[in-house]
Amino acid sequence: AAAAAETAPAAPASAEQPAQPSLPEEAAVQEQAAVVKQLKSDKAPKEQIEAAVQELLARKQALAEAQQAAKVAGCFTSEAAKANCPAGMTPEQRYQSVFSVGDECVSDVELKLLLENNPNPICYDGFEPSGRMHIAQGVLKSINVNKLTDAGCTFVFWVADWFAQLNNKMGGDLDNIRTVGKYFIEVWKACGMNMDKVKFLWASDEINARPDEYWMTVMDIARRNNLKRVLRCCTIMGRSEKDELSAAQIFYPCMQCADIFFLKADICQLGMDQRKVNMLAREYCDAVKRPKPIILSHRMMPGLKQGQEKMSKSDPDSAIFMEDSEAEVNSKIKKSFCPPNVVEGNPCLEYVRHMVLPRLGEFLVARKEENGGDVTYKDADTLEKDFVSGALHPGDLKVSLAKALNTILEPVRQHFKQDPEAKALLEKVKKLRVTK
Repeated sequence: AAAAAETAPAAPASAEQPAQPSLPEEAAVQEQAAVVKQLKSDKAPKEQIEAAVQELLARKQALAEAQQAAKVAGCFTSEAAKANCPAGMTPEQRYQSVFSVGDECVSDVELKLLLENNPNPICYDGFEPSGRMHIAQGVLKSINVNKLTDAGCTFVFWVADWFAQLNNKMGGDLDNIRTVGKYFIEVWKACGMNMDKVKFLWASDEINARPDEYWMTVMDIARRNNLKRVLRCCTIMGRSEKDELSAAQIFYPCMQCADIFFLKADICQLGMDQRKVNMLAREYCDAVKRPKPIILSHRMMPGLKQGQEKMSKSDPDSAIFMEDSEAEVNSKIKKSFCPPNVVEGNPCLEYVRHMVLPRLGEFLVARKEENGGDVTYKDADTLEKDFVSGALHPGDLKVSLAKALNTILEPVRQHFKQDPEAKALLEKVKKLRVTK
């Protein structure tokens, strides 16, 4: 650590007159590097040298942070940032809208620079067509997509039919997989997603149209990574490194990594469960010296049962599906886990915060006067405060949540009742056997 820390940031070559530090932090690093060098030359006590080295490392960290801050100093005020904003939106509002989509952003500095200089970034998410769509895929995704397209982004849905076949979804039957893919698209069209800047691209069609470009990238990614690194990404398929994987499933992460570059995505807007392969893509960029995609990972919505960190369609009682009937929604919410006075791990409160309030703008709790009367919440913090204090009872929360979700889902139900093609798709999907 001492040897690494001793080297100060390189200055431009000039034997006669060294360049002056551009930042105060840079001067501080150079000064401390000289102190460390002198202490070593004087054979000072080990403890003194180590303390000086630690100070140097701290100053280098401060320099890195100052350099990052300098990069984005004008990202909200530059003429480029203003010109690249959609009408009626300031650069800072645009950034906040995009940033709010993710539970994690890698990195926020890169995101600020992208939005300053690009009026139309490309965001992407891929999905394996498998089974029915639950509200985390439908409602939450539509909210996030609308935030991004309102901010000037184009959103590309990668309909990963070949990936579903590789992962043995729907028994590996490509015709059934494509049926489910069409059903997914119908749901998103009906659930309030603004389609003006949304594209649906089928993986099989796009790869077959440009095979040389795609497979050369896949092979290069595979060549540059060992098997251990690729196996670490198997969680993206809902698999474990300890599972007995087919060769197809081992190849899958290299293909998903290649998708990002094939689609020319600026922002990877997938769930936190896909983080490992997105980070693999950034590592690949370091190796081949190309711009890195920004990772904007959305949260995973919990299931209805206690301890379920992720809603799962393989357990119908843990998920609310997009075309569930009003009675089914009421029944599932009534049986859901909702411990009194507890926020953490409470799926009902999560659904209000991340789906109901963003979609409806408010959350109405209807109660009898003797139970406190009606109350309308405009923000989740106030709702959660009342819940913790006991001012809001789980029973009242559940009844109101079910009503709000039914309001959100009603247009989807009507679409699948009234549109003949959509109705036929849903009937086919319900008959198909879902495989993991």
